[in-house]
Amino acid sequence: MNLVIVESPSKTKAIGKYLGSNYKVVSSKGHIRDLATSGKFGLGVDVENNFEPNYIPITGKKKVISDLKKDAKSADIVYLATDPDREGEAISWHLYDAIGLKDNNYKRVLFNEITENAVKEAINNPTMIDYNLVKSQETRRILDRIIGFRLSKLMQSKTGGKSAGRVQSVALKLIVDREREIEAFTPEEYWTIEANFDDFKSKLEKYNNEKLEIKTKEDADKVLSELTDTFKVVSVTSKEKNKKGVMPFTTSTLQQACSTKFNFGSSKTMSIAQKLYEGKDIGSETVGLISYMRTDSTRLSDVFVSSAKSFIEENYGKEYVGSVKVAKKKDNVQDAHEAIRPTSIKRTPESVKSYLTSDEYKVYSIIYYRALASLMKDAKVIQTSIEMDNNNYIFKTTGQITKFDGFMKVYSEYMNSEDVMLPNINEGDVFNTTEILSEQHFTKPVARYTEASLIKEMEALGIGRPSTYAKTMETLKERAYVTIQDKKFHPTEIGIETTDKLQEFFSNIINVEYTRDMELDLDKIAEEDLDNIKVLRSFYDKFEPLVEEAFSNMEKKAPTLTGEKCPECNSDLVIRKGKFGEFTACSNYPECKYIKKEEKIDKILFDCPICKKGQIIEKKTRRNKIFYGCNNYPKCKTATWDEPINKLCPECNNLLVTKNNQVKCSSCSYEE
Repeated sequence: MNLVIVESPSKTKAIGKYLGSNYKVVSSKGHIRDLATSGKFGLGVDVENNFEPNYIPITGKKKVISDLKKDAKSADIVYLATDPDREGEAISWHLYDAIGLKDNNYKRVLFNEITENAVKEAINNPTMIDYNLVKSQETRRILDRIIGFRLSKLMQSKTGGKSAGRVQSVALKLIVDREREIEAFTPEEYWTIEANFDDFKSKLEKYNNEKLEIKTKEDADKVLSELTDTFKVVSVTSKEKNKKGVMPFTTSTLQQACSTKFNFGSSKTMSIAQKLYEGKDIGSETVGLISYMRTDSTRLSDVFVSSAKSFIEENYGKEYVGSVKVAKKKDNVQDAHEAIRPTSIKRTPESVKSYLTSDEYKVYSIIYYRALASLMKDAKVIQTSIEMDNNNYIFKTTGQITKFDGFMKVYSEYMNSEDVMLPNINEGDVFNTTEILSEQHFTKPVARYTEASLIKEMEALGIGRPSTYAKTMETLKERAYVTIQDKKFHPTEIGIETTDKLQEFFSNIINVEYTRDMELDLDKIAEEDLDNIKVLRSFYDKFEPLVEEAFSNMEKKAPTLTGEKCPECNSDLVIRKGKFGEFTACSNYPECKYIKKEEKIDKILFDCPICKKGQIIEKKTRRNKIFYGCNNYPKCKTATWDEPINKLCPECNNLLVTKNNQVKCSSCSYEE
């Protein structure tokens, strides 16, 4: 008997079917270990001893590890089949180490897609753990722990901020900088003049063959007074142009497209894509519908390209078959996996629609047609420009007509552009206008970031990686550093304060350049071109003195007045932060040690469906963090950080919870 260990329970069903009775497929349910919170500064890392990490089982994972050990003992070979990226490689190493595997009784296998052929091919061509990838992931984790713990504690003690992070704080700085650019912007007035005709419109561009700028209403009125109703066509220029096709999706471009087209947050997009990758029940089979969804590559496999080109020729005609597009290689692209694509070009969205939710169908469709369109020819358009004269004022009209739709045959639904149809116009033709209108405008500042544009900017700047974009977006919102208005990020007062304090003391670390260079160093560690301990030592020796200086010299934010008076000394009551969260106390401390007792009322949600005797209530930890648990504790140990719903998981029978508008299991990786 062979044992296959995957991350997600939802993968076990499909992979178990493909491999048959000689294989037992089980799940680690994600990460099994993480850094402890002991040692210096609670880092779980011995900074004096080559940054030796201290790993401990994640809460609730001791039994998982114990069960995996038992399964491994009775297996001939243990196949570690975690996700094909650095995080997955690290999980495989933790499994190897925690369950006591040896090099002669394990294999590492990589599934870029959950299909029968891909799974069997991976099992037949196993490899070993890539320790350079593991070192790279471990270095990232240690860096994030050091920065996160040290800066978060600093922010909590000196400001109203809750956390700071290597990528999170740089992303927040981009938002704050953009807000300040908007605030500093001074709008300028300008006017446009447009002539309307029966079938088209034309806009004033030039006067006496020089570009015309109209700044005031008086200027606009003067122009209007010099125009007549008659316009003469002085030039008609038509050119045939190629409309370039699209590349298949990477993680970031998928998140951007789903945000723009469907108004999906990046976390929602990735959650749906995860389900499509892990496998759906399609009729009598369980199969993954898309390839691995965490990638920065636009490369497609030769097998997929060949099948897709045949499909295009058969369904659309030979003239639609295009060549493989090659993206310009960027320094920050890992290119470890293919682009996101359907696992079978024959599995059209329409053929699987009845097996998917509405949102799953939307995401699968855009992935499918994007990959298909990327292998079709460019479109050809006839672009026409018409200039008309009216008393030496030149009006211009542009439009285009599609000559050959090419890739737009399948992808036009997801594009914003539309053809502007023009009537048959020739040089010398004369037209009479139906009306000439002037309109006042003001120049506008650069737009605030949306999730889509912020992810695009982060990718262009080289900060973060495909697996981090969605998490960064969620953290900024959860920490109340930003609010979302009209789909755009607005920094909050605490977000601005946190950014300013970090820039005051850490401007040479919390910036785009340093963060980008650190990502490149992590890539070099993965390629064995850089020593991870040297990277950590160089960073820590620069970072820790800055932290110590900030703890000593950063001005602490004054406590917030409540508007109440102390009943003991009549001084103002203020909100203070303590070890276990906020509390109301006298501003005259330490002379007056009065602390206001807060009334504690448990919020009852519903009867506990696990023990059927207690009730699920909203509670707070000693640190004032909200969690949910059964009031029949300790007889019933049901508890979760996320708000639960009165429904049990069909896979493990634990509570279901809601997080980021998604229903998930509080214990396993099940999602609705």
